[in-house]
Amino acid sequence: MNAIGRFAHRLDRCPSVVWLVLFGMAMWPHGLWMARRMLDGSDDPLGIVALAALAFVGWRHRGHLRRAPRPTWFCGALALMALAGAAWNTLPPLFATLLALLGFAAGMLSLLPGGAACASAPASAPVLGLAALSLPLMASLQFYAGYPLRLVAAELSRWLLLPVHHVERDGIALWVDGQLILVDAACSGVQLVWLGYFTACATALLSGCHNARFLRRLPVVGALVLAGNVLRNAALVALQADGQAAAAWLHEGIGLVTLAAVCALVFRLMVVRAAEAAPTPTSTPIPIPIPIPIPTSTREALA
Repeated sequence: MNAIGRFAHRLDRCPSVVWLVLFGMAMWPHGLWMARRMLDGSDDPLGIVALAALAFVGWRHRGHLRRAPRPTWFCGALALMALAGAAWNTLPPLFATLLALLGFAAGMLSLLPGGAACASAPASAPVLGLAALSLPLMASLQFYAGYPLRLVAAELSRWLLLPVHHVERDGIALWVDGQLILVDAACSGVQLVWLGYFTACATALLSGCHNARFLRRLPVVGALVLAGNVLRNAALVALQADGQAAAAWLHEGIGLVTLAAVCALVFRLMVVRAAEAAPTPTSTPIPIPIPIPIPTSTREALA
């Protein structure tokens, strides 16, 4: 029993960075697959940005990391890492790596400050969101979600163009005044989806947005991303329908303006002002003593 106690005491004194290194080593096959997927040209390496954001979260709170991991998050990290290892040869690498990344994020959360330990303690939901966005999943999103997103974009663009043009939809193509215009893969908005949710997670962590506020606003982020993509597609289709085929620079310019506008709105949605973060003052009134008049006869008797 004394040996177990001494071993637990040594674990409690283990530096926090050692735990992070051990969690990273536990997911080495998944990390190797991620590196190959990001560097072989088959996918956009946007996940590197999310990984850098996770590293920044750990560096930002480096002075407040816990010596002893919080048991709940630590046990969750161990369970997710075990599932990721067991799933490596049974499930597709994308799902196994997602489990490993969530396990690493849970390990980070077991070491990050919480509650009154640090005024800017990060919320757990944005950290887990960044871990999921670290996956090299753009090609998979385009394969599985690209067509439905293009279909929705084509239908909503048709409604926007109806007051000015005669528009009919044929699958993911639009007949605009007799001219066939295809909503191609680049118009699915997959990259806009990733960047919109990345902006939401990063802003929530930087501004101190708590979990409840963050989760309540996630559906609004999706609506903003969808609206921005539909407006961009409608503008490009309208230009082409008017016989003004958009030049490459104009096409890219409209996309960048849409991206900037959507990310700015998401930032505005997630940011927490100082007035909102400050504790609400109590409304309990402070009692004010009220003088009680003393009769003259009583005052004479007391004198």
